[in-house]
Amino acid sequence: MINDQQIYTWTSRNRLMIVDVFKSLDDADWNAPTLCSGWTVRHMAAHLAQPMIASFPRFFFTAMRYRGDTNKTVDHFTRRLARTPPTQLITILREHATDKVSPPRVGPMGPFAETCLHLRDIARPLGLTVDVPIEHWRTLLDYLVSPAVARALAPAGRLNGLTLAATDTDWVTGHGPEVRGPIEALAMATAGRPAAVADLQGPGLHTLESLLTTH
Repeated sequence: MINDQQIYTWTSRNRLMIVDVFKSLDDADWNAPTLCSGWTVRHMAAHLAQPMIASFPRFFFTAMRYRGDTNKTVDHFTRRLARTPPTQLITILREHATDKVSPPRVGPMGPFAETCLHLRDIARPLGLTVDVPIEHWRTLLDYLVSPAVARALAPAGRLNGLTLAATDTDWVTGHGPEVRGPIEALAMATAGRPAAVADLQGPGLHTLESLLTTH
């Protein structure tokens, strides 16, 4: 049974892994696009630093300006913080790597999910192989396909009617036509990343593509 303390520990390790990736990048890489539409690597670094800089009350009152639209509020903070020099963003992320952040509604699973997903949002377009351990993906996928999943990460029931089967570990869930592939690609697709579909196969693949387009 994975408890909150284990999630905090994994989140801290993943943050430090992401810091190492950022430290290895050149100027062109920092301006490269990520899998999050409209965000460069620099935007992603700012987004990951945002919970460590902007308190929840500040976030809440800013959200009121956007009529409670979380996506617009997150984008607001991301674009403002992206003006920060990369070296400073790296310092912030490194110094706050062990912060235990537990946002309302999603708890510690939210920041943990972001370290897994956003690492690959950065790495995939840059052709980097750096990845979190398979056990992290197993834990995250269990959450992403559960009724308790936060809508910001994956709409509940998005992949109902499909069987998801990892080919690099023994993780499998669901009923219906099968979609199979590396567990990282399954998690990325479940979280709404169409780019991951290219790494998957199976009779349920067309249905998966349609679901991702619909959502």
